[in-house]
Amino acid sequence: MAMGKTSCVCLPCRVSYKQPHDTTRQRSCPRCTQLMMHAGSAFATPPRRDVASWRTLSVLLNAGVGFHKSCCGGPGFRPRKPREIRGRMTYAQRSGTPIAEALARRDIAA
Repeated sequence: MAMGKTSCVCLPCRVSYKQPHDTTRQRSCPRCTQLMMHAGSAFATPPRRDVASWRTLSVLLNAGVGFHKSCCGGPGFRPRKPREIRGRMTYAQRSGTPIAEALARRDIAA
């Protein structure tokens, strides 16, 4: 059985690499040698110059929200802009909802 590929991301370098899926191995960035984070097989890399998208991505990955394929063809909703992150973080704080869950919600209560 062939292994699928997953994206490994280096947030400081703003790069990602498709790697064979291996949960037992932590990968290092070939540019800076820091440990990379697994983003998932459905991850689409933003352009390096898009600093806001990389900040948003950093919040998502550090909160444990990945980009893994689900049974319906994709990872589901993920915020793309810092204001979407701020709104969901505020919602999580006010409602007591776990941060990862609030970040993955498409709609939040006003």
